[in-house]
Amino acid sequence: MNIGLIGFGTIGAGVVEIFNTNPDIIMKKTGMDLRLRRVVDLDIETDRGVEIDPGILSTDADDILEDPEIDIVIELIGGYEPARSFILKAIENGKHVVTANKALLARHWDEIMDAASKHGVRVAFEASVGGGIPVLRALNESLAANRIESIYGIINGTANYILTRMASEGMEFDDVLREAQRLGYAERDPTFDIEGHDTAQKLIILTLLGFGVHVPEDELHVEGISSIRRDDIEYASAELGCSVKLLATARLNDGELELGVTPTLVPHHHLLSSVNGVFNGIYITGDFTGPVMFYGKGAGRRATASAVVADCMDIAVNPEGSMPTGPGVRVVESVRDFSRTSSRYYIRLDAVDRAGVLHEIAGAFSRHGISIESVTQKGAHEGETVPIYIVTHEASEGAIQGALSEISEIRWVRGEPLRLRIL
Repeated sequence: MNIGLIGFGTIGAGVVEIFNTNPDIIMKKTGMDLRLRRVVDLDIETDRGVEIDPGILSTDADDILEDPEIDIVIELIGGYEPARSFILKAIENGKHVVTANKALLARHWDEIMDAASKHGVRVAFEASVGGGIPVLRALNESLAANRIESIYGIINGTANYILTRMASEGMEFDDVLREAQRLGYAERDPTFDIEGHDTAQKLIILTLLGFGVHVPEDELHVEGISSIRRDDIEYASAELGCSVKLLATARLNDGELELGVTPTLVPHHHLLSSVNGVFNGIYITGDFTGPVMFYGKGAGRRATASAVVADCMDIAVNPEGSMPTGPGVRVVESVRDFSRTSSRYYIRLDAVDRAGVLHEIAGAFSRHGISIESVTQKGAHEGETVPIYIVTHEASEGAIQGALSEISEIRWVRGEPLRLRIL
């Protein structure tokens, strides 16, 4: 089978490296010669550090999309356009597609899958979530006999690296972010990673396969980690026995699906608490398997390229295979409004140390029906601003937000209170 690769960047170079290094493994496992016939990129002059025949390089995507001898198109340029147009054109021309493009799938899932079904080709996308971790195939195949009850994921390496370094080195967020950018773990503009958008797009795909529901990103509750301070992480660990993680959550509760991306306190005894650095972890519970954990490198040239080539091999062996569509029966009646979800909460606020302030704060919680489990105020001289750490019993998100909105108006409270859910 002939393969065309659109996008000769970091991951694309990894794909070329695998075809150069492991052709014998690919041949033995598929029984056929999978051959890179054409590689397209706007820049075909820069050395990618891999051997490649210059004769197969091109800057014109139609050299792949219009070539009748190319069977599989790999799309690795990312973004929405022209990736969407390239994929749809490949499908219309009867070519299978392999992509790592989580953003495109999250937004245009129905359009792409409907087109693939119409033209009798496959779209494979294991690399779109978790890099080299085979979690999507597991959801679609290995766990197919289960009703999925919940999915929790640490699926952004940049955010997890920052939170891990803050915990291990006692550093503040901005200092770790600058170091992550210097080391190449964070982009020059890190917003997409640290504010949870990358995690949200991956959660959409996990939700599609786990629960059969497509929830657009603009309907998801998404929070990032930029408001978290060193003292939040230290208090969570020392006093509550928890790590702080940016967590994607999809949980079925009486037919309602609870979805969100939030920084969350994860107890140290939970497996996800030990997922550190740039690694990813996805914790899935099925009604028959119980909890299963997937762990590994969630990004990077070699790990992601591994998933891309594995998808090509799967298509080669099983070109008539079914499309991944999630559970075959309806399991979700509705998506629960995030304000109706509930949790225990950790809250940190800064307030002037003076008589009556804690009474006012406690009164706001009481008026919203929230029961306080514990309150800790670090020592200070009267009149100084000090952090106050509060842990609540289980409460709804809406009640917490209402109470914090009221608390932020108290004369002696400084800045915006922080609230983190506790898993």
